[in-house]
Parts: sequence; C-alpha cells; structure tokens
Amino acid sequence: MKRICVFAGSSQGNDPAYLEKTQMLGKLFAEKGIELVYGGAKSGLMGVLADEVLKGGGNVTGIMPTRLFEKEIIHPDITKMVEVETLHERKSKMSELADGYIALPGGFGTFEELFETISWAQIGIHTKPVALYNIKGYYTPLVNLIDHAIQAGFVPKDNRDLIINSDHPEKLLELMHHKG
Repeated sequence: MKRICVFAGSSQGNDPAYLEKTQMLGKLFAEKGIELVYGGAKSGLMGVLADEVLKGGGNVTGIMPTRLFEKEIIHPDITKMVEVETLHERKSKMSELADGYIALPGGFGTFEELFETISWAQIGIHTKPVALYNIKGYYTPLVNLIDHAIQAGFVPKDNRDLIINSDHPEKLLELMHHKG
C-alpha cells in the first residue's frame, strides 16, 4: 500500500493515549513510505498525524473543500493540498488516491466518512481495506453495534469482514496489506 486515507478527529480528545498512538502511526507511515491522504487540517489528531509523517520525511496530501478553508486551519507544511468544491468531491478524491482507509478516533465527521467508505465496500464500489485504529477501545462500542446489527439480521454476516480492527499500528498495517 502506497497511500492510505485517514479519517480523524479535528480535536485530540481528552486522553494522551490518542495523541501518542496517532504519533506512532505517523512515524510508521514515514518509515514504510506510505503517503498520508487526509482532510488537510492542522488541528486535532489530523494535524498530529500529518506532523509525524512530515517529521519522518514522508509525504502528505490534504484534500479540503474551499468553504472549509475559513473554518479549519489548513496545514501549511503538507506536501500537497488539493482544493475541491464540496465534501462529496473531497471523499471522491480521497477514494481515488487511497489504497486503503484508517479511521482514528473522531466525531461525527469521522463516523460519516467511515460509514460511507464501509457502505461503498459493501455494495462493491471499492475493494480497499477499511480499518479501525481502536486506540484505548474507542471503537469497541461501534464494533459491538455492528455485531448487534449482524445478529439482528440487518447486516450480512460476511460483511463483518469488511472492517479491520486493531489497537496496534504495525498489526493494523499488516492486516490491511494482507487484505489489500
């Protein structure tokens, strides 16, 4: 995998582990020569991840709709910034560039991007690996909800395999590599 799209929070959360584990992932991206594709902001876990990739000599591509330029602080040091008109174009461009996806802890925007990506995989729009970086069990309630949806008959059992889940960055990338 040469490029991975990461969805992440625009804040850092209230546990230092979110920051530390995000930094570990960024260092790993740089070491393995994986280009980061993300929303382009300097804030939150998004900015932490981009900073670590850049610090390690890696490449970072940010994709941001013009109307968010005023709301979010654009990361000034990233390798490349792609300006698009809408959030839909942003997600489409991310998908076009990425070989896989990782969701770090985040809020509604992260959830929305994650679920759209899983939905696209479910209906065959892409076959790229989708992973949850489950720092401190952040995504465990979501995994439990997905398992509940499977048990209740709303999600086909084999679709559970669409989501990779790990709290260890090396293992996460290894699982993604084998699936991709």
